[in-house]
Amino acid sequence: MAASIGEQLRLAREELGLPLREISDQTRITVRYLEAIESNDYGRLPGGVFNRSFIKAYARCVGYDEKEAIEGYTRYLREHGDSGDDVATTPFHSKVYTDTPATRSPILTVFLAILILGLLTLAALAALHWYQKRHLELSANDLSSFTLSSSSSSFEIRKADYDAVLQ
Repeated sequence: MAASIGEQLRLAREELGLPLREISDQTRITVRYLEAIESNDYGRLPGGVFNRSFIKAYARCVGYDEKEAIEGYTRYLREHGDSGDDVATTPFHSKVYTDTPATRSPILTVFLAILILGLLTLAALAALHWYQKRHLELSANDLSSFTLSSSSSSFEIRKADYDAVLQ
């Protein structure tokens, strides 16, 4: 019997007479990763949970016991002193949130926020006032031109009526 899980999976594949390309098509694992599994070169695999998933999929495809394949993979890693795909135990520190105290006073922050909101409100009110003033001026111009044109046209109508009466 073969010593490592990679060799056992390769032997199971060869017994079925399946080429690596067919295993790759069935499992959606690249041939390069399948070759790495067969040669026990787990450093070429992406790592993490992918390694275990690849080995399980490969074992399922060749009819090998998945649980035994994972146990063999874990045993191989332990024998070679490699933690392999174990999740990192060191905590990850976010670069956004820090434990350092704030350097600015909260009162100053509130004051600046109120000041900015006030300036934005004043700008909005000024824009509204300008728009209303402009709209009223345009409306007044349109109304005065309408009054002049309507009075001149009514004058022409009255003159036409007067000329018609005289004839």
